[in-house]
Amino acid sequence: MTAFKAGSVMRQLFDSMKRHASEAGDLLAVSDRYGQLSRGELFARVTALAADLKGQPRTIGIYAPNGLGWVIAQLACALAGKIVVPLPTFFSPMQLGHVVRDASVELILVSEQTAALAVQSGAPTHMIDVHRSGADLPDAIDGFGQIIYTSGSTGQPKGVRHQSGQIAWSAAALGTATAASATDTYLSVLPLPLLLETLCSIFIPTLIGAYVHFDTGLAEQVGRGDASGIAKAFEIHRPTMSVLVPQLLKHWVAELQGSGQFAPSSLRFVAVGGAPVPRQVANAAWRLGIPVHEGYGLSECCSVVAVNRPKERRPGTVGQPLSGLSVSIDDGEIVVDGPSITDGYLGQGPAKRPWRTGDLGEIHQDGFVTVHGRKDSLLVTSFGRNVSPEWIETMLLADPRIALCTVAGHGEPHLTVLLIPSPPGAAWFAKATRADILELLSDRCSDAPEYGVPRAYVIVSLEQALKNQLLSNGRPVRKAIGKFVLERAAA
Repeated sequence: MTAFKAGSVMRQLFDSMKRHASEAGDLLAVSDRYGQLSRGELFARVTALAADLKGQPRTIGIYAPNGLGWVIAQLACALAGKIVVPLPTFFSPMQLGHVVRDASVELILVSEQTAALAVQSGAPTHMIDVHRSGADLPDAIDGFGQIIYTSGSTGQPKGVRHQSGQIAWSAAALGTATAASATDTYLSVLPLPLLLETLCSIFIPTLIGAYVHFDTGLAEQVGRGDASGIAKAFEIHRPTMSVLVPQLLKHWVAELQGSGQFAPSSLRFVAVGGAPVPRQVANAAWRLGIPVHEGYGLSECCSVVAVNRPKERRPGTVGQPLSGLSVSIDDGEIVVDGPSITDGYLGQGPAKRPWRTGDLGEIHQDGFVTVHGRKDSLLVTSFGRNVSPEWIETMLLADPRIALCTVAGHGEPHLTVLLIPSPPGAAWFAKATRADILELLSDRCSDAPEYGVPRAYVIVSLEQALKNQLLSNGRPVRKAIGKFVLERAAA
């Protein structure tokens, strides 16, 4: 993995791109469903846009589908020393406007697909041209940074500030931990506004000269909570590496089991994070040829904190911390310190260090970390019983009939669960009686104490969940769900 030199992060990115373009400029660097770029073509497109951006405002949004345009825009902004604000295409106009105003975005780089919506935000726009080349950028400009908006569990998302140093350190540490090399082929299926996806599909491949394919359509589906077609994508592109969220992995496993097929033998490392992976799903994935490696991170720590390595893996854990990070447990809470910690939230003072993650966990003697759930999501029933909802949800998500679920019931005598059926499970739920569903809940939660088994449920479709704003970036908005399910259960 490329080693970074202090004070020369963007210069090194520029030099890496230039070297790859000159040494093997015809090799394929990046592709999507619309086209592809060689190393030489990518360098020419990036430097052309970077030169155009030199005289533009400092804070720039990127609002485009996953693919060539986003890659060019991200790298050009980095070389031009801009502050980048990724804008998810699945944001509503209201959410988009909030982020643009909150981050004081002065210019939005757009594609043909997003230009009209971007205008509604009130900020000026600039079309990303994936075909234009220009004169070389004389040198990289310092000042690059990124503002990442966390989905959060309640309220409006907050902007997390990172400078080039945190991003560069995280890219280098993650690349080393995953043994990334120029011979790798990376398949990108997660939306690029996720910092982890930006690190894995843009910065790391650019530095080491690896090839990346962006499955634009699948990434758009994922943004809407739809994972169908994932097995076909991996079979077509046959990558060596990728990053998934648990729901995508679960869907992939179900598709393979349904077809009697196996994952492509090209795979060597598939990272999964964002939520716990049910043990049954992880075991099934390995049997089907998916080399699952769980990890853990958060935006405030520049994405990854810990990850299982290719040759150092312990099932049921999120792996060991990245080399250079200090991870400890204080009153049950995971605490992190090191070079990847955020500068702070937008509009607030500097971040306090070490960073208290708000996640409950433990560190085993061999250094592997186990995450138990969010400290602030702990439920206390009216009988005084403490329940970690993530623990119960992980048990339920092992069932292929359940796509997503969220447990609520703080201050109530029993737990209530919101259930979103999977496409294969929708038919079963449509015919199931109340007794059938309660039996399903009881069977899946057999390892939980009696008070941890949900005694009531509310079933909604994915479309209903999105309409009622119960999900944000594919994750549950617990406060909204708690109110929603208790109202529905009482009706």
